[in-house]
Amino acid sequence: FETITGRAGPLDDTPRRLYRITLANYFAAAVMMPYQAFHSAAEALSYDVHVLAQRFNAGFEQVCHRLTTLQRPNARGVPFFLLRVDNAGNVSKRFSSGTFPFSKFGGTCPLWNVHSTFDTPDRLLKQVIELPDGTRYFSIAQMLRRPVAPHPQPQPRFAIGLGCEIRHATKLVYATGMDLEKTEGTPIGVNCRLCERENCSQRAEPPITRTLILDENTRRVSSFAFSNAREV
Repeated sequence: FETITGRAGPLDDTPRRLYRITLANYFAAAVMMPYQAFHSAAEALSYDVHVLAQRFNAGFEQVCHRLTTLQRPNARGVPFFLLRVDNAGNVSKRFSSGTFPFSKFGGTCPLWNVHSTFDTPDRLLKQVIELPDGTRYFSIAQMLRRPVAPHPQPQPRFAIGLGCEIRHATKLVYATGMDLEKTEGTPIGVNCRLCERENCSQRAEPPITRTLILDENTRRVSSFAFSNAREV
């Protein structure tokens, strides 16, 4: 670990320790799910997360996280992205080997069904989503319960969202039988502060790139109206 962390150059104590923890976690995943064996199984099983979890004696979240790391030049897997949120919308994990534009801060779009998993705890949900620029993605989502919580604390619950660009979705067992070209994508944004979609009934905040318009005499679908021109 010291050799690898040394390649990053001089680091303060806190980032160096975080780096070591991250490396240790990655090493543990690599031992449990060796790259070549895991990549071959993922391809053969059409990226069935639950079957992969059983085969490698791992959890759903562990398998999803490992899937985002399969990008060796000579053995690439589907370039997935992963998100973990709690039932208040707080994001605690963001990983991407693809092009999904995560924000570094703030929550996510409430129209993404990763949030709906808390209402359907025993079901895996799938969804085609579309960003304001027209880019389409296929995603699956499922709620997880942490196995142990000290009494009398409530059992922690998280939702995992795993997705990829729509052009890769045909490789996934979850897209079997779907006409992805004709499936209408749910219009989402990265989060409200970065989304410029108008007339969204779920909007919690106006976009930082537009000028807020206040009209005392008009009630709109959204609580916020804003100009079409971007602020410079």
